[in-house]
Amino acid sequence: MKTRITELLDIRYPIIQGGMQWVARSPLVAAVSNAGGLGVLTALTQPSPEDLRKEIQKTQALTRAPFAVNLTFLPAQNKPPYDEFIDVIIESGIRIVETAGNNPKEYLGRLHQGGVKVIHKCTSVRHALAAQKIGVDAVSIDGFECAGHPGEDDVPGLVLIPAAVKVLDIPVVASGGIATGAGMAAALALGADGVNMGTRFLVTMESPVHDALKQALVNAKETDTQLVLRSLNNTSRALRSSVTQEVVDIERRPGGCQFEDLRHLVTGQRGKAAMQSGYIDDAVIATGQCVGLIDDVPTCQELIDRMVRDCRAAFARGTGLFIS
Repeated sequence: MKTRITELLDIRYPIIQGGMQWVARSPLVAAVSNAGGLGVLTALTQPSPEDLRKEIQKTQALTRAPFAVNLTFLPAQNKPPYDEFIDVIIESGIRIVETAGNNPKEYLGRLHQGGVKVIHKCTSVRHALAAQKIGVDAVSIDGFECAGHPGEDDVPGLVLIPAAVKVLDIPVVASGGIATGAGMAAALALGADGVNMGTRFLVTMESPVHDALKQALVNAKETDTQLVLRSLNNTSRALRSSVTQEVVDIERRPGGCQFEDLRHLVTGQRGKAAMQSGYIDDAVIATGQCVGLIDDVPTCQELIDRMVRDCRAAFARGTGLFIS
C-alpha cells in the first residue's frame, strides 16, 4: 500500500501498533514490523534509559524492518529522565518516535536533529493543529472509542478523523475503534493516511499478556468497557471489571473525590500485575470499544495479512455500489 504514512515511515502497510504500557516489548514490536506494519516500543515500560537500550537491541535482533519508540511526556512531578531516553533513541538509530501526553515542543528539536520523525498523539483537532504548528511530522488522532485516555470532548472517530483531515496539512493516523480491515478502509476513506491499533494487537499470539486476559477480550462485547476518572477530567476507558466499578462508585459519592481516593485502584503497577496474572478484576486495564469486534487470537502476521485483504475487499464493495 502507498499512503503518506507508508512513505514517511518506510513501511509496507499503514498499520501502526499502539505503544501500550507494559505490553509493547520486543517480541510484539518485532512481529508487527516483520508483518509489514510499524511496531512501537514503549520507553516508559522500561525502568531506565539503559533498559530501553537493551530492549531496542533485542528488537533489532528480531527485525530489520523499521520500528518506533513511544515517549509519553508526563506532568513535571516525578519527571522521567527524558533527555537520557532521547540520547538512547538517537544513539540506537531509531528513526521514528511517537510522542504522547504533554506537548513535545521542548524535545522536538533534538529529535529532529537526530534524524527522527515524530508522530504526536492527540485527542482533539485543536491539539492536532498545535502539534502541526510546532513542527511534528504527523499526528495520531484518538477518537472517543479508544482505549486509555480519549480526552474530554467525547468526539468519535467518524467525526474526529475527517474534522482533523480537513484542517491539517501533515499526515493523519486514525486511532480508536479500529480492529478490522473494513475499519481501516473506513478510516482511509475518511481521509486518514494510516491507522493505529492497540486493543487489537493486545489480543495476538505475540502479545506478552496472560492467555486468560486475551480470552476475556475475545469474549467481551462493545459494551464491556467503562469510563473512569471522568470527574477528575482525566477520563480513561478500560475493560469493565469490579475495580472499574469501584472507581466509578467512589467518583459518584456526594461531594466527589480526589485522586488520592482512587490512587490505590488505578496504579499502573496494579495493571501490570493483572496483565501477567490474567485476573481482570484486579485492575483497570485499558481497552477500546473495538473489543467487541475481536473474536480470535491470531499472530501479528495473520492479523495484518487479513486486514490488508479485507481492506481491499471493502474498497471493492464500495466501488461496486456505483452504476456506470
